[in-house]
Amino acid sequence: MGRDARNAQPVSRTQDFSVIIAVRDGAATIGRAIGSVLGQTHRPLEVIVVDDGSTDETPQVLSKLGSQITVLTCPPRGVSAARNAGIEASRGEWVAFLDADDVYYPERLRWHAEWIRRDARLDFLTGDFEYRLPDGELIGRSMESTPVGRALLRRSGGEKRMLMESGDLAGFVEEHFGDTHTLSVPRKTLIELGGYPTGFVVAEDTHLLIRLCAASRRVGVVGEPLAIYYLHSDSATRRDPLRSNRSAVAAMEDLRGQLPVSAREVRRGLRGRLRRSRLHLAYVLLGQGRRAAAVRAVLPNLITTPLRGPRDVVSIARGVKK
Repeated sequence: MGRDARNAQPVSRTQDFSVIIAVRDGAATIGRAIGSVLGQTHRPLEVIVVDDGSTDETPQVLSKLGSQITVLTCPPRGVSAARNAGIEASRGEWVAFLDADDVYYPERLRWHAEWIRRDARLDFLTGDFEYRLPDGELIGRSMESTPVGRALLRRSGGEKRMLMESGDLAGFVEEHFGDTHTLSVPRKTLIELGGYPTGFVVAEDTHLLIRLCAASRRVGVVGEPLAIYYLHSDSATRRDPLRSNRSAVAAMEDLRGQLPVSAREVRRGLRGRLRRSRLHLAYVLLGQGRRAAAVRAVLPNLITTPLRGPRDVVSIARGVKK
């Protein structure tokens, strides 16, 4: 894959976006999230809000927006099922996502739509975003927080549009930048992949992203913040870190038999991601004083990552965080 899209020939291609927002009990922030989508310089074809069994004032907030949005009301089945319901109901050629407590910057869809119009060979697109506290304080940027993101920014020579090369995919899978709210994917691709997996408390987005990488050759990256991800103290990971980290390991384990043999870099990245997930679980167990359970959590690394696995086991057995 090349570095950027400057040499791509202009093409005729639909840039209709369906934006899907899954929400449960998000009355305090859902209006802000929807407003950031309705305020896009490239207007979406539709905004689909999937209410996943809210028990607060969310339905009343949504009802005030009338025909500006499409609301799907579902029993509480989790964020994956909610997003999948939105995908099934969508009409746009491309699908983008937003969480109910985050926001798009006004140019988020335009950055991707203009690139899609110029380059019909893009399999999916992602981009940079900002981490902020609920009060707006900037914590950092996504691409700068990962080695592959920093490498892409250095290699871009100041260009805001860049393509991930095949050698970038392992690092991207192991420690990706971007997130659900910067992802733009053809609806057809999402349907073919089966959408988001259900049954995982966390890492459902990473599960889909890894399968998407395995099915892709040209990944467009916008090195400009497209959205804001707000860090909350009551997130699922912080409320129950043991359950969340166990779910993350289970999600990565679930992928091991799903990736094609030809996706060598993606498979290598998954091994690294799984190793990290097991380590994070072990750290949580260590924090609870459960050293034996922590060691058991990283023992599989001896097989899946034999070069690093022994060090993982020794450090956890000693009770040391690396």
